[in-house]
Amino acid sequence: MIYNNRQQTIAHKIETEAQLSKWKDWRWQLRHSIKTLEKFEELLGVKFDEEEREGLKETFDKFPLSITPYYLSLINKKDFKNDPVFKQSFGQVEELITLKSELADPLSEDSDSPVEGITHRYPDRVLFHVSNICSMYCRHCTRKRKVGDIDYVPSKEQLQKGLDYIAGNPHVRDVLLSGGDPLMLPDEKIDWLLSEITKIPHVEIVRIGTRMPVVLPYRITDKLVSILKKYQPLWINTHFNHPKEITASSKEALAKLADGGFPLGNQSVLLADVNDCPRIMKSLLHKLVENRVRPYYLYQCDLSEGLSHFRTPIGKGIEIMESLIGHTSGFARPTYVVDAPGGGGKIPVMPNYIISWSTNKVVLRNYEGVITTYKEPDSYEAKMCDRDCENCKLDLPIQEGQEEDAIGIEKLLSDTDDAISLIPEDNERMIRREEDAG
Repeated sequence: MIYNNRQQTIAHKIETEAQLSKWKDWRWQLRHSIKTLEKFEELLGVKFDEEEREGLKETFDKFPLSITPYYLSLINKKDFKNDPVFKQSFGQVEELITLKSELADPLSEDSDSPVEGITHRYPDRVLFHVSNICSMYCRHCTRKRKVGDIDYVPSKEQLQKGLDYIAGNPHVRDVLLSGGDPLMLPDEKIDWLLSEITKIPHVEIVRIGTRMPVVLPYRITDKLVSILKKYQPLWINTHFNHPKEITASSKEALAKLADGGFPLGNQSVLLADVNDCPRIMKSLLHKLVENRVRPYYLYQCDLSEGLSHFRTPIGKGIEIMESLIGHTSGFARPTYVVDAPGGGGKIPVMPNYIISWSTNKVVLRNYEGVITTYKEPDSYEAKMCDRDCENCKLDLPIQEGQEEDAIGIEKLLSDTDDAISLIPEDNERMIRREEDAG
């Protein structure tokens, strides 16, 4: 027996003898991903007219189709063309429309790539592209240019170039694994990659960006969680766009990750006719926090080729943020951002709550429209910093508290100790120095 009649119908169309154990096998799901228009029609039990079919085939020639049977089962076939899951996964002929403002690489990730696989835009962190393959090709993907490389999985030798770059840049403290989807890699390769990254002394945290809990929750296996747990602190961000995507299976996957000790975040994209509604967005955010996932970003849809039908005005995002601020918990609200074209990075966009200000007062309004004032201090002297940190007399306890003095190799690694070497007591060269000095 499969989870429900719809899943059972799809599974039996794929394999007559398919049972729950196969349906929940993520490798089985990948083997039977829907990659043609004909297979989509057969499994969902729908039919497009000939004119639609011609346009859709042209679309899929340029931007490939790939949907997991699980995600397909979430589509309401009685009204599938208006279904938010369908719109994110199947594709539209509008994807063939490219505006002058649209770019293949709108965020200039390739321009900010010093070596293969690395995008280095911010000073202290890098994006590490470890695969171009996803279990499902989202139609709104900002990296549609890469999705066409359906057979590209970097070898260890290729990944080593990225690892070498990270190791050679000591200011990099944060590494985000992205793609494609990093969890499309085999368990053993994930284990090796995380092991190599966490060996680099200056890397403080590693993050994984994945849509597996949304489109293929069965990938979050007990074995995978046990591998990931070896490399804490590890942060995991996923990508739910609509409350319909939060199912019993996705909840189970999220619970495994949360119970594994991983901080979970979510990055949504604002999509026209999918989630551009305050009620839909609030419902999604509440369901996320209920499942121990903190909303992180709400992205304005990027200027990638063929996404004009998905984009909303920024004003729609502001409207949604107005509906959240003051109306739900602070930790349930994402930061609304525009990822600046040309590689400018994420720019937060918020409603304006400052009405006016003078030298000693700020006039503010709250979410209810109440207007109030905040009295500024009458005397405030800014502490000017000359950035001469070595001679600074201020007590700035920015390091972690130490319960005991460092010894051994730890002493040499410590930034708070001047020692540069450890010397055995009977070192002849040191004894000679003392004798000569005496």
